[in-house]
Amino acid sequence: MTTSRVGWNEYFMNIAEQVATRSTCSRKNVGAVIVRDKTILSTGYNGSLRGAPHCDDAGHDLENDHCVRTVHAEANAVAQAAKHGVRIDESEIYVTASPCLTCFKLIANSGIKIIYYKEFYRDERITEYARQTGVTLVFMGEH
Repeated sequence: MTTSRVGWNEYFMNIAEQVATRSTCSRKNVGAVIVRDKTILSTGYNGSLRGAPHCDDAGHDLENDHCVRTVHAEANAVAQAAKHGVRIDESEIYVTASPCLTCFKLIANSGIKIIYYKEFYRDERITEYARQTGVTLVFMGEH
């Protein structure tokens, strides 16, 4: 019996989707997985500062209809790697929603070379900044 195996990109995006289920901000569940050489280096989801109350428990802190209580999934994945001394230069990141401009800049400056994302979210400026910095954006679409 032959079974169909998912490709690597779909595999890592599926994991990012599972990571998103840990989100503590119900306004947008986002997951991120940093990968190099088909090996997971770090994961992150959007949630409150470590040790602080979760948005879903304490309420959302909104600015321009955006919850600023949370740390974004991409930033949490980069921070988790830094906390544990994991080098992420020359890696790739899989994110369930495209990064905001601040997270894009963090990703680019951390040495991540490819951003795979499933849903385009909010900021068109990342396309131009990606072109300028040599970061590749790969839209994987909804599946």
